[in-house]
Amino acid sequence: MQAQAPATPPRSRWSRLWSEAWQSLVLALPIVLGQLSAVGMTVVDTVLAGHLDPGVLAAIAVGSAVWSLALVSLLGLMLGLAPLVAERYGGARFPAVGALFRQALWLAVIAGVLVGVALRHARPLLDAFGVAPEVAEQAEAFLGALAFGAPAQALYFALRGVSEGVGRTRPTLYFGALGLALLAPLGYVLMYGRLGIPSLGALGCGYATAAALWLQVLAFGAYLARRPHYRAFALFEGFELPRPAAIGALLALGLPMGAAVLMEAGLFIAVALLIGSLGPVPIAAHQIAINVASVAFMIPLGIGMAATVRVGHALGRNDRDGARWAVLGSGLLVLVAQGVSALAMAIWPGHIASLYTSDAAVVAQAVVLLRLGALFQFADGIQALANGALRGLQDALWPMAITLLAYWGIGMMLARALGFGAGQGAPGMWIGLIAGLSTAALLLSLRLWLRLRRA
Repeated sequence: MQAQAPATPPRSRWSRLWSEAWQSLVLALPIVLGQLSAVGMTVVDTVLAGHLDPGVLAAIAVGSAVWSLALVSLLGLMLGLAPLVAERYGGARFPAVGALFRQALWLAVIAGVLVGVALRHARPLLDAFGVAPEVAEQAEAFLGALAFGAPAQALYFALRGVSEGVGRTRPTLYFGALGLALLAPLGYVLMYGRLGIPSLGALGCGYATAAALWLQVLAFGAYLARRPHYRAFALFEGFELPRPAAIGALLALGLPMGAAVLMEAGLFIAVALLIGSLGPVPIAAHQIAINVASVAFMIPLGIGMAATVRVGHALGRNDRDGARWAVLGSGLLVLVAQGVSALAMAIWPGHIASLYTSDAAVVAQAVVLLRLGALFQFADGIQALANGALRGLQDALWPMAITLLAYWGIGMMLARALGFGAGQGAPGMWIGLIAGLSTAALLLSLRLWLRLRRA
């Protein structure tokens, strides 16, 4: 196996741009579909609970919000692996890939255990948010069972990071789909009580998700151990004790990257909690609109992750021009994808909202929010791409500072001022989201441009 050599420049800039866009698409598409599979696991939990009992549904809805924070924390912490692997792969330092991966496994185990312990002691957090005791009790049971799957989720991110770092993104799709396929029957049996097992409700949902995560990561590990594409990296060759220097390098990138991801996710979670105080119709409309926007975001997020890999490869082979073209090709994909999303939300908001509910009041408010969502599609896509490319350049501290300023210094401040101070409710808070995402897109793009000039 050899690192990819720089591509021969095409005859024109346009043909080079389309060629780069195609390479990014091939790399990004499995990541996008894998991300959608991950989102689908929450959908499966929700659907199964919704047909079982309203109390179970409420408990899983609350527990899933807490789990999403844990998930984002683990993902962010492991984000440093892919760019470091990509740089080593681009520079044809294959043994270094395996050595780094084995240290990432230690980090994943430690982080997964700590997150699992936190999930098993999440009741004070539920009480702090005023969750009803009967709901909090079931949510606590759900999270306590799900805690056993936290180490598996962290290990999955490590396996995924090394595979994507060497340019192999299809396993993200394969094993994301596997986890989704396993969860439905496991959840049905444990939640509803089948095959001689008593009905466990929310507790059964937690155990089913944890079991699906462990089966998913074991299958992924076996795949990497057996496939010839990964043999040159000797991923599982021998046993190594933790090496502080290697784990420190992963944390030096992963901690600020994780903080940036948490600040963005935290903004949307905080907005949802604030809108929840406005009544059932605004929160229902917000849930519909944010769900549509979240699904649309999976596309630029996947493209941004592909840009991390392509820029990292270029960095490893000291190909500054290749890094620029990788960003330009990925940028073309983002503009096309976000253009489609923006048009759909602007032209057919009523039809989209009606797929979720027949309540006229909820549909009317969701239409307003979807049209506002159309306005931030380009900003959301651009900030996702810029963040991904900056990760490929191993630039973490400045993006963290930018996201803090954009999302909380501007986005949240304006959302509260318009939503509550000016009495504009949910639409005012969404204007704050637009401002935060637009500021992030502008400043992250500027940071990326400066880095690419001197890369």
